[in-house]
Amino acid sequence: MTEIEIGRGKRGRTAYSFDDIAIVPSRRTRDPEEVSVAWQIDAYRFEIPVLAAPMDSVVSPATAIALGHLGGLGVLNLEGLWTRYDDPEPLLAEISGLGDAEATRRMQEVYEAPIQPELVAARIAEVRAAGVTVAAALSPQRTAQLWKAVVDAGVDLFVIRGTTVSAEHVSGRAEPLNLKQFIYELDVPVIVGGCATYQAGLHLMRTGAAGVLVGFGGGASHTTRSVLGISVPMASAVADVHAARRDYLDESGGRYVHVIADGGVGLSGDVSKAIACGADAVMVGSPLARATEAPGRGFHWGSEAHHAELPRGERVRVGTIGCLEEILLGPSRVSDGSMNIVGALRRAMATTGYSDLKEFQRVEVTVAP
Repeated sequence: MTEIEIGRGKRGRTAYSFDDIAIVPSRRTRDPEEVSVAWQIDAYRFEIPVLAAPMDSVVSPATAIALGHLGGLGVLNLEGLWTRYDDPEPLLAEISGLGDAEATRRMQEVYEAPIQPELVAARIAEVRAAGVTVAAALSPQRTAQLWKAVVDAGVDLFVIRGTTVSAEHVSGRAEPLNLKQFIYELDVPVIVGGCATYQAGLHLMRTGAAGVLVGFGGGASHTTRSVLGISVPMASAVADVHAARRDYLDESGGRYVHVIADGGVGLSGDVSKAIACGADAVMVGSPLARATEAPGRGFHWGSEAHHAELPRGERVRVGTIGCLEEILLGPSRVSDGSMNIVGALRRAMATTGYSDLKEFQRVEVTVAP
């Protein structure tokens, strides 16, 4: 791959965001109603390839249930307010009413409360009782402590999610989580990430994960690039991990690991581009934080925003534009790509002549900065 010279002592390659690429129409078109956007991971089938990110501004037990009924997957944040407080609604209302100058400090205080294992079980049980697929997320640091409570509560898909997750974490202070051993011994499928490179993605696939999250510091509420100086443009990241999946498929004798774009997916066009670059599904936060049902009440934040020592995110105002169903399935009342996300994906696939998501991964793209 061609590298460019940054200076005499450093070279780097060009990488592209979703904004830098465009999908190319082909010689064939289809009826949008004859296009399938269904996605299946392990034994679980979803009618739309959308996961709601495990963020307190996006997912509550109620919104996880609503998203499940719409055909997607809501991922519970097991380190958020819903597992720290019996009733977090007053705190969510307080956070949405804070001024920008005080938001970070107050959020740090609110999130200092301990996680209660009995609430972890209760939130999972609430979603399970509604008859939808249950997915829940922990950070690598909390997984060893809480995984048994999560599995005993009946989770269907276990998500290990951090800003970045590696298969080779080195620490002299504590025994790191052995991902390969942990996944091997677990009875439920595991989705793990984020990662942003071919090599990191390949290593995570070799742990036995059912899916890999691709993304690093690309979310609407992240400030990772300005705080740590670390970020990878998402189109290149997804394409690189897609290549890792292709090589791992040969290496493993046919084991397919799902690639899930997690970051930089703000509008419907980004969803189409993510799948065109090789993703099987997308994990989104800010688009769903704009729903009237969203717990953030028009604001959006992630776990990085209230880190006790080095916040790498912020609470951002995203506003409210419609209900969850309208944002995902339409009808849309705006022309900016923020509503009817799945309808736009379906039409992009139809316009380029592809009938399902795996076929659409082969669509031609062009660099159009």
